[in-house]
Amino acid sequence: MTSAADVNSKTVLNNVRVFDGHRVGEPVTVVIDGGVIGTDPSGAQIVEAGGAVLLPGFIDAHVHLDGPGQVEQLAVHGVTTALDMAAWPPDMVASLRELRGTADVRSAGLPVIGPGGLHAKVLPAEAVIHGPDEAEAAVAARVASGSDYLKLVLEAPGEGGPEAVTAKAVVTAAHMQRMLVVAHAASPGAYAMALDAGADIVTHIPLGVPLSGHDVGRMVAQRNVAVPTLTMMEGIATATGNGGAFAAALTSTSELHAAGVPILAGTDANDTPNIPFAPEHGASLHHELELLVRAGLSTVEALNAATALPARHFGLADRGVIAPGGRADLVLVEGDPVADIAATRAIRRVWCGGVAQPLPS
Repeated sequence: MTSAADVNSKTVLNNVRVFDGHRVGEPVTVVIDGGVIGTDPSGAQIVEAGGAVLLPGFIDAHVHLDGPGQVEQLAVHGVTTALDMAAWPPDMVASLRELRGTADVRSAGLPVIGPGGLHAKVLPAEAVIHGPDEAEAAVAARVASGSDYLKLVLEAPGEGGPEAVTAKAVVTAAHMQRMLVVAHAASPGAYAMALDAGADIVTHIPLGVPLSGHDVGRMVAQRNVAVPTLTMMEGIATATGNGGAFAAALTSTSELHAAGVPILAGTDANDTPNIPFAPEHGASLHHELELLVRAGLSTVEALNAATALPARHFGLADRGVIAPGGRADLVLVEGDPVADIAATRAIRRVWCGGVAQPLPS
């Protein structure tokens, strides 16, 4: 993927305006020293930025990966960390984690699912859990395979997902192993079940019916985090001829945000055949930011939803902000995305762990 010389090189970015999580500042110099942000510019290659804006590399908090091509596609669009929510077999996942000079991959590996519903048709049999007595073994298997967090797929009651008692047992077992639990919940019933079970992060947002005030309040009280995947929900609503249902997803996201629930940017980017919609890896993250702004987040909050916040809530302490010693995941863009979120699309250069990426075609 890249040579030792690429990784160990030093680059100085002159006259960049850095987004610091609050605003875009005045022009400064940023040093890329090997794979991290440095402080000593001596001996560096100089890149003149001319006042372009430098952002922390984007983190997509919900993708699906099955090969290195998707990882490279994420990187050229500024997504320097991919949080995969379902990938197998373990050796393939391990190979993606070992890639260097491109987007960094973390993965749930094989999710935990129920015996029925759509997911049971597309995931291998070893993903299925039949009852609470299998919870500890299911979690142990994910730990053994190297999962970075646990993905629990919940369905509306009676639709083939794990039953409530099973979901609770899985979350309890995962927390005993100090694993973060991300719950798939695309319906109001599944959303309530995720909160009942004690999941940490809830991904997706229901179409058609906004979340109840009670569940919004529980998200706040339980300190939950939301990854609405608005790009995916919009795509499903449109593909199924029910575009109006997306309004409820925007409303729920707005209400969660107004209540103080952390909102993370995730797209559900995937190449899975025979599903209603498949967001494109990398490019869809920029649309997700625009939809978050449409849902009521400020441009600053939307940028943080794809940088500092996913880094914080997924325990990635070395990224999400631009600071000395941090991982050199950087996106240089024309224009000011604080003034116009669409400026994130105008990418001049991306660095993943200090390695410059090809420009998007």
